[in-house]
Amino acid sequence: MLHIVNKSPHQTGSLESCLRMALPGHAVLLIEDGIYAATAGSPLEARLREAGSQIRFYALKPDLDARGMASRALDGVTLVDYGGFVDLVAEHSASNSWL
Repeated sequence: MLHIVNKSPHQTGSLESCLRMALPGHAVLLIEDGIYAATAGSPLEARLREAGSQIRFYALKPDLDARGMASRALDGVTLVDYGGFVDLVAEHSASNSWL
């Protein structure tokens, strides 16, 4: 399962809800304002690091770049471009967008 989160952890609890439902082997792609969760100092930084042993995390690099946050990306979060986004969707049998 690919979980896609586009809301900032400062704005909603979407990512926290996603992490409660994600199972080992699932992947989480952070896009748009969701990328803030993948940066140093994020309110969910420790939670992502903890979950990273069982869940793969990705962030859309163009969204990090657009917000000036690429240099603050967390270790363990794989940065992908739009082609990588498409590859992730194709790799997973199902996807869920957390609004």
